[in-house]
Amino acid sequence: MGKIIAIANQKGGVGKTTTSVNLAASLGVLEKKVLLIDADPQANATSGLGIDVESVEIGTYQLLEHTNSAKEAIVATDTPNLDMIPAHIDLVAIEIELVDKDEREYMLKKALEPIKNDYDFILIDCAPSLGLLTLNALTAADSVLIPIQCEYFALEGLGKLLNTIKSIQKIHNANLDYEGLLLTMYDSRLRLSNQVVEEVQKHFNDMVFKTIIQRNVRLSEAPSYGESIINYDASSKGASNYLSLAEEIITKNS
Repeated sequence: MGKIIAIANQKGGVGKTTTSVNLAASLGVLEKKVLLIDADPQANATSGLGIDVESVEIGTYQLLEHTNSAKEAIVATDTPNLDMIPAHIDLVAIEIELVDKDEREYMLKKALEPIKNDYDFILIDCAPSLGLLTLNALTAADSVLIPIQCEYFALEGLGKLLNTIKSIQKIHNANLDYEGLLLTMYDSRLRLSNQVVEEVQKHFNDMVFKTIIQRNVRLSEAPSYGESIINYDASSKGASNYLSLAEEIITKNS
């Protein structure tokens, strides 16, 4: 039975897409069958895996509209064991188009049911908002992974996200669990980074992943080449961080 993990935080620039792409690639390299779904109109996960966004004809938009099946939307990537459902800029219109549909929060959940068992993990890269797209992802997901940047404003808005998750658990998805909080963009030289790590670990304890994603130039460079960090530079600190996270998730779910 595949596990669906939504990677969400309404704050932008916290490493959601970096985590989605590189965690998916790392799980693939560790011989898990993975599907990555790009649910962000910016389509950065799509271009980050070398897929030309302009050429996407069937993707997340068609999936949510139910005009195409999930199987028709799946594209293979250059990374072993990793498939993708790409996004296109037209996804920006989906919030308006779904507004008056019945059970609009369940569109993604229904679309993924036929393929859920084809994968070990299905990761959803969410948009930086708490709109209908993210609501669909959290309603479809078994768990949510929350990236938190090791910076001053990191904890701002986290309470809002946790409240949203609570209300989704009450209304739409009683089985939604926390996969964990992931500390990203950590710089050990900065006192502030260390303070954020301490705060988060103190407040959330076991919910925080042991792996911390460090600031790494190679991680920032990889998307411009349309590659995950595993393909771009497997010996980098970034690759070793994400492989470590993937191992932690596999162990937790075995």
